[in-house]
Amino acid sequence: MTAIKKLFLVDDDKVFTFLTTRIIAKNNLVEQVKVFGNGLDILNFIAENIHDVASLPEIILLDLNMPIMDGWQFLERYIDLLPKIDKEIKIYVLSSSIFPEDIDKAKTIQAVSDYIIKPLTGDKLINILRKNS
Repeated sequence: MTAIKKLFLVDDDKVFTFLTTRIIAKNNLVEQVKVFGNGLDILNFIAENIHDVASLPEIILLDLNMPIMDGWQFLERYIDLLPKIDKEIKIYVLSSSIFPEDIDKAKTIQAVSDYIIKPLTGDKLINILRKNS
């Protein structure tokens, strides 16, 4: 039985998104995974569906380094939308950056639940999903 209905994966790395979606599917912990290649695409989706709670995710896995709109830019704009969203969405920043500045910055953003350094192992992912189910 899956407890998480929707998870949005925001990353431009096709290999990473393929492997991550396979791990999620294999463990049957999420009903639907939607992949976005940049922050602008997911921001537009959320803005267009802001009043349709069923179409919004419970969890967002967000990369920081992407084209068009990176994760930091997405978070800045997402925070502006947050008061209009009637659903709790947990955001996990996924990054290959081990810079303390990035980790500290992410931890100061109230919308971010945690900062996870890539690679994202199957065990780490399963723990995140189980913790939120």
